[in-house]
Amino acid sequence: MDETLLRTLTPEVIGALVRRGADFASAEDAVQDALVEAVRVWPDDPPRDPKGWLVTTAWRKFLDAARADTSRLRREVRVESEPAPGPGEPVDDTLQLYFLCAHPSLTPASAVALTLRAVGGLTTRQIAQAYLVPEATMAQRISRAKKTVSGVRFAEPGDFATVLRVLYLVFNEGYSGDVDLAAEAIRLTRQLAVRTHDAEVAGLLALMLLHHARRPARTGPGGSLVPLAEQDRGLWDTRLITEGVDILQTALAGDRLGEFQAQAAIAALHADAQTADETDWVQIVEWYDELVRLTGNPVARLNRAVAVGEADGPRAGLAALAELDPALPRYKAVAAYLHERDGDPALAARLYAEAARAAASVPERDHLTRQAARLNALLRG
Repeated sequence: MDETLLRTLTPEVIGALVRRGADFASAEDAVQDALVEAVRVWPDDPPRDPKGWLVTTAWRKFLDAARADTSRLRREVRVESEPAPGPGEPVDDTLQLYFLCAHPSLTPASAVALTLRAVGGLTTRQIAQAYLVPEATMAQRISRAKKTVSGVRFAEPGDFATVLRVLYLVFNEGYSGDVDLAAEAIRLTRQLAVRTHDAEVAGLLALMLLHHARRPARTGPGGSLVPLAEQDRGLWDTRLITEGVDILQTALAGDRLGEFQAQAAIAALHADAQTADETDWVQIVEWYDELVRLTGNPVARLNRAVAVGEADGPRAGLAALAELDPALPRYKAVAAYLHERDGDPALAARLYAEAARAAASVPERDHLTRQAARLNALLRG
């Protein structure tokens, strides 16, 4: 197959789809799918008109994706903005799709990426941000996953841990990203909890509920970001907090600790504090120690540095931070916060400004910019 020809035709095919009414991002995704199909089909059955073949196939892929998005939106409409307590509705086909996309022929990372794209409705950019990798790298990973499962019968359910990871990432994107999928992720996790009675599923559900309970207080007028310490705790949903804590306590009683239970325990300690000053940071550090032991996750280590700074002082937090890779997302924001608490507003202001330029969302960027401006005004005054 002539790969140079494929690369040459790609911009023309994208342009053809845009002229037919597709938005640019969707056209790119559809053409990427068509290229994967070309790699599979052309060696045995090369088309007489490569460009026409790609346009026709990509347009069909675009229509399939549009129909899938419409179906997903219809499912979301059925979900109330605040998930009702209880076991949830009977299992529908969406959860089954999650399991089927986590196919045994895929690595867990590829299965997660494919499911987020095909079922969760996330863009390649959003998935790349969740995985802390460049968008081009994630696009290649998704393409390889699609190629791997093309022509494979989806008769064997996928990896259980992979499905949990997908649900967690879908919730995170719905909670803090561009697409509101948080309630849908909670709905599906309720269904999985009813089916499995698994401690980690319960831990994941508790974590989602505890985070979702704080959602009304997370943003101010105009969508501005409100940090946890400054949130109006009277806006937190005590019903969801109570349910989340009850589910977590039952899970922890089984003495089979997993990462989602550890994260939920941290969220529960934040929810238990009547004010930010009453937060039990010593216990939170202990739970982060457990989480790091279980996962080694660099983001968990970054959050642990913040907790250490609150429990033992900013110097201790900066020492913990120094052990981490400065290229981590939000590293500079954490460093700025700890340096400000340590009495170095000039360095903190510079780090806040640098963190703002690298922020993954507009609300986060604006918040960090305001922090830098506040300290710079203080220094001038």
